[in-house]
Amino acid sequence: MLKFYFNGSPNPTKVALFLEEAGLAYEPVAVDTRKGDQFKPEFLAVNPNAKVPAISDDGIIVFDSNAILLYLGEKTGKFMPSNTPANRAQLLSWLMFVATGVGPFSGQAVHFKHFAPEKVPYAVNRYLYEAQRHYGILNDHLAGKKYMVGDTYTIVDMDVWGWARMIPFILGEDGWAKFPNLKRLHDEVGARPAAARAIALKDKFTFKAEMDDEARKNMFKHLATAAA
Repeated sequence: MLKFYFNGSPNPTKVALFLEEAGLAYEPVAVDTRKGDQFKPEFLAVNPNAKVPAISDDGIIVFDSNAILLYLGEKTGKFMPSNTPANRAQLLSWLMFVATGVGPFSGQAVHFKHFAPEKVPYAVNRYLYEAQRHYGILNDHLAGKKYMVGDTYTIVDMDVWGWARMIPFILGEDGWAKFPNLKRLHDEVGARPAAARAIALKDKFTFKAEMDDEARKNMFKHLATAAA
């Protein structure tokens, strides 16, 4: 059976969405990054980068949420756009746009805004600006379109939804104001029963909630390195 290594953060949640949408049997394996589970040898054997999510599909290991979505989409044939060169090009382009732009800049914006031990205005402004710019590109692309690629719901929409649902936390409670097209897609995907199940998956496990010294040591290794 497919093993799905996850926690409740955006990247694992979009993979959980695919698994629930596709109705695939899987075993969820909780990885509590605040407790340092990501550094245990059994997890590093699955993902040497010590990040969630990852899957082991009967011994076939895939890590990075975008790679997992593409692997599962191609393997099952589900939630993929019609197979044309133009759609294939758009599929890969937008998956990589999320992988290299939306995700990293949103993640750094969250870190410097909410979790950094010291506030660095330049860093906060830099990453918030870039996160907002990336969401603006998604919003503009969705003008006059129902979905990200072609005319059907695909893994790219799942990929976008995983991070878009965090916009109020990243940009503030009024963060949606500039992105009506993206908000429409977010709301449509979020209303799907599979999305509710994907979000609720984390509630079946107990994850460490406190961002205490132990959690900071495990999640922000550079702090320990700088202090050494």
